Amino acid sequence: MISMRKSLVLLGAAALMFAQPVLAQKKEAKLGWKLGAQAYSFNRFTLSEALDRIDSCKLQYVECYNGQTIGGGIDGKMDFKMDAAKRQQVKDLFKQKKKTLVAYGVVSPNGEEEWKQMFEFAKAMGIQIITSEPRLADLDALSRLADEYKIKVAFHDHPKPSHYWHPDSVLVNIQGRSKYLGACADIGHWVRSGLDPVECLQKLNGRVFSLHFKDLHEKSPKGHDVPWGTGVCNIPGVLAELKKQNFKGVFSAEYEYHWDRNWPEIAEGVKNVREMISKL
Repeated sequence: MISMRKSLVLLGAAALMFAQPVLAQKKEAKLGWKLGAQAYSFNRFTLSEALDRIDSCKLQYVECYNGQTIGGGIDGKMDFKMDAAKRQQVKDLFKQKKKTLVAYGVVSPNGEEEWKQMFEFAKAMGIQIITSEPRLADLDALSRLADEYKIKVAFHDHPKPSHYWHPDSVLVNIQGRSKYLGACADIGHWVRSGLDPVECLQKLNGRVFSLHFKDLHEKSPKGHDVPWGTGVCNIPGVLAELKKQNFKGVFSAEYEYHWDRNWPEIAEGVKNVREMISKL
């Protein structure tokens, strides 16, 4: 009888452990949040291998970057100028790996013709967000193309002195332009630049399209990635502010540390954040 009771308790505990991530993912979907990974986190590997590592982190959505070797029996690299046949091979790879391509970047085409190529690629691949640090000379053409293709372009912040390091620079350059222009909030780079990520999100209220989601071990330009929720980026505050803003979009895990073995740390962060989400 005692052993049977112990077995039932263990079964109940196991069922609860299984149910928690499922419930958290349902909460994500209800909020309109898509937890995924930037393939750049796995830039020591092919895209095919990166998709396997993303799967091991229990993430569905993928942001690709220009220049990663594709792998999986497909020659060449990810490139927005690839031909239609190569595009189809990549789409088939995503289907085979059961992952969803939603974003692409950071990419900054040079001039209207290259931007048009980028939008054509995004349209063909089902990409919803182009992550970019566009040249100022291209902004008017970019605005027109974004309206034409109805595809979002999210301005990304690298640490200062990059042009878009501060939210004010994003806001002044999207003002009066297409509603499809907004921000990719790289919260780790904000912290490296000495900014408060919650205050930055508040400045960008309503114009945040996606995030490069990071947590750092210290508030300094030398801060390195740690699992979400274990560092100094105030992840609970960031999540609460995003919920307050009714944000709907992509969280791309971009983990630029322990490059050859970072996926267990990413998975730990995903677990932490899903626990936080379940309590929102």
